[in-house]
Amino acid sequence: MARFPVVAVLLLISCMPSWSAELELRYGAIERLVADQLFSQEGRLYVRGNKTTKCKFAYLESPKVGAIDGRLRVSARFSGRTALDMFGGCMGLGDSFDFTLIATPIVKSGALALKDVNVSTPRDSYYIRRVRQALTASFAHDFKVEMQDRARRLLEQTPAQTSATPLYRQELASFDLRDVRVQPDGLVLVLDFRLVVK
Repeated sequence: MARFPVVAVLLLISCMPSWSAELELRYGAIERLVADQLFSQEGRLYVRGNKTTKCKFAYLESPKVGAIDGRLRVSARFSGRTALDMFGGCMGLGDSFDFTLIATPIVKSGALALKDVNVSTPRDSYYIRRVRQALTASFAHDFKVEMQDRARRLLEQTPAQTSATPLYRQELASFDLRDVRVQPDGLVLVLDFRLVVK
């Protein structure tokens, strides 16, 4: 008779859902994070060459992050040139233009990635079409943000103490990014983690 309540409790516990934590990243914070970590060369992210290569370079600048119809929306400016350095001048293609990327953020192998990427521009040319194709392919296949290291830096911060020795340490023992949702004000990351306080 005493075994029935124990079995019933075990069955009830096994049927209960596993609870996850949600971390909401507002788009303003995402823009600051992206500007600080990626657009770190005078506000630019070089995807080809650097500021010293005058005829073969490509960079993105002025990123703005938001949402549209439940998808992530990123607008930025592209500047690039694919030309030959001839007699002190550049002979070839180049342009600067604004673009908008719309994509669905997903979790892929525990990292934040993008699918269904679409890049649009307000104007068109042969060069712009080539750049759009390259940006679409790059963001769809190469974009990946490992969240565990960023979460570790955020969660393991020790509160400021008046003494030199903190009262305790925090350690991220486990971390698993489960899902991501696009909200009007920010991205919501659904994650399981265990934080150990020592």
